[in-house]
Amino acid sequence: MGNRLEGKVAAITGAASGIGLECARAMIGEGASVVLVDRAADALEAAVADLGGAASPLVVDLTDPASVASMMPAILERHGRLDIFHANAGAYIGGDVVTADPDVWDRVLNLNVNAAFRSVQAVLPHMVERKTGDVIFTSSIAGVVPVVWEPVYTASKFAVQAFVHTVRRQVAKHGVRVGAVLPGPVVTALIKDWPKAKLDEALEAGALMQPQEVADSVVFMLTRPRNVTIRDLVILPNGTDL
Repeated sequence: MGNRLEGKVAAITGAASGIGLECARAMIGEGASVVLVDRAADALEAAVADLGGAASPLVVDLTDPASVASMMPAILERHGRLDIFHANAGAYIGGDVVTADPDVWDRVLNLNVNAAFRSVQAVLPHMVERKTGDVIFTSSIAGVVPVVWEPVYTASKFAVQAFVHTVRRQVAKHGVRVGAVLPGPVVTALIKDWPKAKLDEALEAGALMQPQEVADSVVFMLTRPRNVTIRDLVILPNGTDL
């Protein structure tokens, strides 16, 4: 617990569980007020009850443009400003391209790419106007190392990395920092469709991390001096071979 984010207002997408929830917990632990953004209303309410008064729920469907458009006005109505936006929501898919369902690809790519980019675009004008702010993406090691088992997921995270690197350079002159945390495999619901043998092997080898370890890295990124940007922060479990 600390006060390195004292007085800051943060919003995190996909915050009802996994990495998003742990990032909310970590930011609150450092003094921030956090808006938890997710489409799962019941899970949001449970998360907010667990986190306490510094957390508030905001139900948004990131795949619905009208719902995304309502996000920033709702945040401003509650807090009057936004200092930190963490584009964390995402979906995972692995498997063989030959036998895959392209309709599932569309849903994953829409959330990981289109919805993520749209949500960031929604908050940037406010940050640019204020001449300050932080945008962090939850990317993946798959955004820099093509992972054979997950070609579509890898492609989505390569797109995220390209967006991070270009938008960062566009808005840096306005005092807005943009960066990405790129974890290796993390124990969350996103890997629920891993083959059991692959999951068991990873657990035995120590090749999986916990969400809290990602959250600690995000707080590190946010608490650097304003003249420093952590563009990419890659974190890997020791047991991985990536």
